[in-house]
Amino acid sequence: MALDDTQVFLPELWASHARFRAEKTALVCGADRLSWGELNRRCNRVANALLAADAGRSAKAAVLMNNSVDTVVVMLGIVKAGAGMVPISTMLTPAQVATMLADSGASVLFASDATRALAEAALGQLDGGLDDSGEDKGERLLVCAGEADDRWQSLTDWLQGMGEDEPPVRYDLGDDFNIIYSSGTTGTPKGIVQTHRARQHWSYSNALELRMDHECKALTTTSLYSNGTWFMLLPPLFVGGTVVIMESFSPEAFLDLVARERITHTFMVPTQYIGVLESPALESADLASLRYMLSAGSPLRQDTKDAILERLGAGLFELYGFTEGFATICRPEQQHKRGSVGTPVIGFDLRIVDDNGRELPANEAGEIVGYGGGLMKHYHRREAETEAAIWRDERGRTFLRSGDIGKLDEDGFLYILDRKKDMIISGGFNVFPKDIEEVLGAHPEVSDVTVIGVPDPKWGETPLALVIPVAGKQLDTAALLAWGNERLAKQQRVKAVELRDEFPRNALGKVIKRELREPYWDKP
Repeated sequence: MALDDTQVFLPELWASHARFRAEKTALVCGADRLSWGELNRRCNRVANALLAADAGRSAKAAVLMNNSVDTVVVMLGIVKAGAGMVPISTMLTPAQVATMLADSGASVLFASDATRALAEAALGQLDGGLDDSGEDKGERLLVCAGEADDRWQSLTDWLQGMGEDEPPVRYDLGDDFNIIYSSGTTGTPKGIVQTHRARQHWSYSNALELRMDHECKALTTTSLYSNGTWFMLLPPLFVGGTVVIMESFSPEAFLDLVARERITHTFMVPTQYIGVLESPALESADLASLRYMLSAGSPLRQDTKDAILERLGAGLFELYGFTEGFATICRPEQQHKRGSVGTPVIGFDLRIVDDNGRELPANEAGEIVGYGGGLMKHYHRREAETEAAIWRDERGRTFLRSGDIGKLDEDGFLYILDRKKDMIISGGFNVFPKDIEEVLGAHPEVSDVTVIGVPDPKWGETPLALVIPVAGKQLDTAALLAWGNERLAKQQRVKAVELRDEFPRNALGKVIKRELREPYWDKP
C-alpha cells in the first residue's frame, strides 16, 4: 500500500484557490467580475457538460471566441474535463479555420456571437471532424456564447442543470492540455501539442521569473487564443492572483485600465509599446501600481526599450521563446546587457549549433536549440516534422530547433541575430535584417521598420526597408535611405525604402515577412 504519486495539476490548483480564496477577485473583463469561487463553479459546469456529452479525456474541443470572461471559463472548463483545448485565431480565413478543425479532430466547437459567421463558413467546408486515424467523426457539438439557432446551442442553455461540483476526472502529466497552432509567419501552421506537464512548468516558471504572487493583478492586452497572452493568464492563476482582460487593445484603454484596476503586471508586444509611447495620454497616466512589464512575440528594438525604461518604468522583462516550449528572459537588473534577450528561463537549457549540428563556442552565430520542462510533446499528426525539429546533445536529450540565428556571449547571455529563413544572402555575405532594423528604427521619424530580401541581378538578393512613419510625419524616403546607408556596413546597405501604413502581423505582433516577400519574388 502506498500513497498517490501526487502532482500539482493545474485544474486542482484552481479548485484549491476557489476553496481558500473564494471571495477574492479572479477575473475581470469589462463590466464582468468573477471571484475565485464563482470562476471555479462556472468552469466546473463547463467540464461536467463536456463529460455528459462524452467529450472528456482524449477529446478535443476548439475555441473560436473573442476576449471575454466566457472565453476563459470555456478554456479552463475544457481542461478541467480532461479534454484537449484547441484555441483558434479569430483573424483566420474560413479555409484556415477548417484546416485546424480537421487537423485537431475537434469534436466540440465553441464560438462567440461575433465569430459564429466565421465558424459557419469554416464548417461549410467540412463534413465533420477527423479522428486519430484520419477518419471522419461526423457532426460536432456546436456551442455559442450568444443566442441559439437551429444548429447552435447557446452556452447558457447548454449549461442548464449541470453540476458545480469538481468533475470526476483524474489527470495525468502526459495528457494533452492543448493544441496551439503556430503563427504561420514562415509557412503552414502546425499543431503544437502541449501536455499538463508542460503547462505546469509554464505556470510556475513564469510566475517565478515575473515575480508574481497572490496579490498580483495581471493585464492581458492580446487575444486569448494566442500562446503569448497566457503569460498573463496561467502564471497569475497559478499563484491565485487576479487576471484583467482587455476586450480589445488601444493605448488609451490600456493606460486607463492600469490606473483603474491597479495593475501590477502586463505583457505587450513591441507594436503595442510603441503605441503607448506615442499616445498623448501617457503624459498624464497613473502608472504607480505597474511594477513589471513583459515584452515578447517579436524583437524589441533598443531605442524602443530605452524609451520604455525611461517613460514607463524600470521593471521591464524581455522574453525570447517559441510556442514549442523554450524561452530565455532578460530581467530588469540585466538591462546593461544591451541587445541581449537574457539567459534561459528556470528549467531550460540552450545551445548554439552550426548547419552540421556541431555545438558552437561563445560569440559564434548559429541556430538556437532549446531543452527543458516546457517542451511540446510533438507536432500533431506530423511525425517527420517533429523529428526534423530535434537536435540531440551528447547525452541523447532532445533539444528543439528554433529556426532562429543567435549567439551566446562569454557570460551565457543570448543575442538574437535573426530568423534563419529571414536571413539575406547578398553577394555571398550573410546579412541579418534585425541589424538594419535597429539602425533605421533609431531615426526620429520612423515608428516601425521591417527589412526583407528582394531579388537583385548582381547580388542575388539585397535588403529592402519597409517603413511605417511616425504619425503626422512626412517621411522623405530618399533622405532616410541616405541616412541609414551612412550608418550601415557596405554589405548591409539598403536598396530602397518603401512606406507602409501597416505590416501583416500574427496575434502577437510578429511581422509575417513571408507575405511581404511574396510580391517581389513572385514577379516574372
